[in-house]
Amino acid sequence: MTTIENVLYTGRTHTTGGREGASKSDDGSLDVKLSPPGSGRPGSNPEQLFAAGWSACFIGAIGLAAAKRKIKIPTETAVDAEVDLGTAEGSYFLQARLTVSLPGIETELARELVEEAHQTCPYSKATRGNINVKLKIA
Repeated sequence: MTTIENVLYTGRTHTTGGREGASKSDDGSLDVKLSPPGSGRPGSNPEQLFAAGWSACFIGAIGLAAAKRKIKIPTETAVDAEVDLGTAEGSYFLQARLTVSLPGIETELARELVEEAHQTCPYSKATRGNINVKLKIA
């Protein structure tokens, strides 16, 4: 396991009530009600929050891969992240699909950028070998 040498940022939240509670960041920028998936109750669930964080980070990683090639990614770049919560063998598991849209970028170059981003994105690194992840170019 790699040990971080230089901490760039620490996200801090306080969560109460689990999937039926609330979570707030220490700086007040995040204040979200939580609800179980599919419950229809107000609030987000952990899978949605994970998908949002991962997709935002992934776009940043695509930008870094593009910068190495001295190209700029389109402002319309988007990642649709789907994070499934499921069961197997009596335990809970996650799996994910990331669909990346890079309008105006040739398909092969887009594939290279996405593959490199998947190698460098901290969320991708954290999930590698732990959950099934499928990447797709839209």
